[in-house]
Amino acid sequence: MNEELTLLLKELVERVKTIESTVFNADNVLLKAGLVKVEGMKPSIQSASRVPSADTIAKMDWSEIDELVVKMSGE
Repeated sequence: MNEELTLLLKELVERVKTIESTVFNADNVLLKAGLVKVEGMKPSIQSASRVPSADTIAKMDWSEIDELVVKMSGE
């Protein structure tokens, strides 16, 4: 049983290596077409927010809240 499992794992490792070499091959059409990406987008944190904090909103009166809603909706 252990010998069969070892042979199976070796076969799977070989198949994964074959797939990796196919994907990263310089002449690979999939990589050139952009269907396979090596590097992805890097996440960014936006520090500026158009929405005031809950504390700021709690201290506003209704006319200020109305102005804020109009400004945020682009009207």
